[in-house]
Amino acid sequence: MKYLLDTHIILWALIDDQRLSIETKNIILNPDHSIYYSTVSPWEVEIKHLKDPNFQLSGEQLAFLCDQNGLLNLPVQNEHILELKNIDQANTRHKDPFDKMLLAQARHEKMILITHDSKFRQYHDKHLMIV
Repeated sequence: MKYLLDTHIILWALIDDQRLSIETKNIILNPDHSIYYSTVSPWEVEIKHLKDPNFQLSGEQLAFLCDQNGLLNLPVQNEHILELKNIDQANTRHKDPFDKMLLAQARHEKMILITHDSKFRQYHDKHLMIV
C-alpha cells in the first residue's frame, strides 16, 4: 500500500510527537508500505520558516530528514495539478492550497493521504485517512 503523509504528520513522526496515533506509527513502520512525502511539504514548511525563523525546521531540513528517514519523495507533476479540478472547489471552509494539492496527488497516484486535519472530513474521499 502507498501512503502520502500530510505535513504535520511528517513533523510529528520525525519528533515522535504524542499526537501521532499508534495506527499511523504502525502504518509508517510497516515494511510492506511505501511511505511518501510530497515536495509540497518542504515548500509549505519553508514558507512558514521564512515568515518565522523560529519555526521548527526549514524546508531544506525537512526534505533532508524525510530522505534520511526513508520517506520517498513525490514531486508535483502536471497531472497532479490537473487533478485539482476534480476536488470540490466550491468548498469554502477548506482553503489551504497545500492541502488540496496533497489530496490531488494522493488521488492521482492512488495513495492514501494520512492527515489529522478535520477540515478534510468534508471531502468524503477514499484517498483520505483522517487520524
